[in-house]
Amino acid sequence: MKNLILVMLMVFAFFSCAKSTEKKTSSQDEKLKVLTVNYPLFYFAERIGGELIDLNYVIPDDVDPAFWTPDESALMQYQEADVIFINGADYAKWINNVSLASSRIVNTSSSFEKDMIKLKTTSSHSHGPDGEHEHEDRAFTVWLDLELAVQQAEAIKAYLAKKIPDQSVLIDQNFEKLKQDLLFLDNELLKAGEKYDNQIIIGSHPVYQYLARAYNLNMESVHFEPHESPSKSQWHTLDHMIKENGASIMLWENQPSAQNETELNNRKMKTIVFNPCGNRPSTGDFLSIMRENTKAILNQ
Repeated sequence: MKNLILVMLMVFAFFSCAKSTEKKTSSQDEKLKVLTVNYPLFYFAERIGGELIDLNYVIPDDVDPAFWTPDESALMQYQEADVIFINGADYAKWINNVSLASSRIVNTSSSFEKDMIKLKTTSSHSHGPDGEHEHEDRAFTVWLDLELAVQQAEAIKAYLAKKIPDQSVLIDQNFEKLKQDLLFLDNELLKAGEKYDNQIIIGSHPVYQYLARAYNLNMESVHFEPHESPSKSQWHTLDHMIKENGASIMLWENQPSAQNETELNNRKMKTIVFNPCGNRPSTGDFLSIMRENTKAILNQ
């Protein structure tokens, strides 16, 4: 009799364990499948949603997400996602050319669309493996104004809190921590406007519009690539800008080649690396890169 009772207890324990595992697996499967169109939004979603969401990043490391088009495998993941957080400002135009349910797309910039920077002209050029492309009539690196980045993060928070209401308190707490981190750097970057006091700064690429507006930097842009040798015409344009405006500082998305840096040194131009961090960095994360950017521009 005792043996029978023991066997029954073991069977009960087995099925209880199996049921618990099944419940856990089911819960895991029920997590929101989240994708984004760039790394800043991925980082915000990661900080806010954490383990509550099934977050994936499918963009290759060697592309500019603004001009990337997903292959069949990546597109399938976007189509299977519960939500896609997009950047707005005509960023990631591929979204308009594929079949995606509009109900699953959240534009994180919709709250400040009227404040987006309109560009006077469009320009076509190529860099990296993305090939030739145009910079359109609205600047799109909105997250470089960290107050706007907070608004993007808030859009993500609002959506996740709505979809996971029983975890809304935790989601709010995570958002507030992220907001505090971003606004601290926002306040630090305001010192850059005071430091440079309307001095002309050259952007090696037209991606710093929101940075310049938010932090009172007087910026003009060229189309230089860090590891490509500019043409004589491009150097001529820069020389003209130096002569006309007395510019002596140039912001780069990445460290320029030794040859480019030598040419800049010959022109008495100082180099500052300010990485927009549109794609996932090889080391660190969005916050650590922005900290490095802030340190670089303040300590030059």
